Amino acid sequence: DEVPRDPVAIAVALADKLDTLVGFWAIDEKPTGSKDPYALRRAALGVIRIILENGVRLPLLQQVRAQLPNDTKQKDAVAQNLLDFFADRLKVYLRDQGARHDLIDAVFALGGQDDLLMVVARVEALGRFLETDDGANLLAGTKRAENILRIEEKKDGRSFEGEADPALLTEPEEKALFAAIGPARETATAAVAREDFAGAMEALAGLRPPVDAFFDKILVNADDPALRENRLKLLSAIPAATAAVADFSKIAG
Repeated sequence: DEVPRDPVAIAVALADKLDTLVGFWAIDEKPTGSKDPYALRRAALGVIRIILENGVRLPLLQQVRAQLPNDTKQKDAVAQNLLDFFADRLKVYLRDQGARHDLIDAVFALGGQDDLLMVVARVEALGRFLETDDGANLLAGTKRAENILRIEEKKDGRSFEGEADPALLTEPEEKALFAAIGPARETATAAVAREDFAGAMEALAGLRPPVDAFFDKILVNADDPALRENRLKLLSAIPAATAAVADFSKIAG
């Protein structure tokens, strides 16, 4: 279908397609498997194309909630389910454009991502970042941290989230990582807030050297229980920092 370009036609087309989708979701009539008698997948793809090809900023979750009838049961759950449907359709659309579906998952996994234009901008910036040595190595380091934490948390039956104690940092490499993580996370978060996704990735790139050095020199499972716990808390700060831009656990590699 041809995508409208005139502002009035854009508004009318968006309202019409969203009204159709919201109406069917309100009565719990959704596509299942290969069955889609009311062409709802096509309607969602139409919304996506209108938004992306015209650069439309639209908070979809807010829009869907506003259009749902007041007597809709579990209104927030219905709105979220429709947003998830848009996310699935967006994956199909972007995959056809050559984008990686795992990067889309990594961005949507953060929650609250209902501005499709910004989702795509973040996915594109993330893709470019991961093609660099810094990006690829930081991804590998983050996944290594997550794997160690998963094993040790299962072993201990507890989480190691929380701030590491700087007084228990004994080696230069762990001190350097501790010093780097906070500023990198803050800079990346601020960059995302102003929609500077390239700047956010650049901030995270600065973590690559201290993360590499930490894994090269530091024994995480130290004999001293206090040191071990502190180092595991320090490890947990790595995925917490990268979560400023995406959930790296969703990324293949």
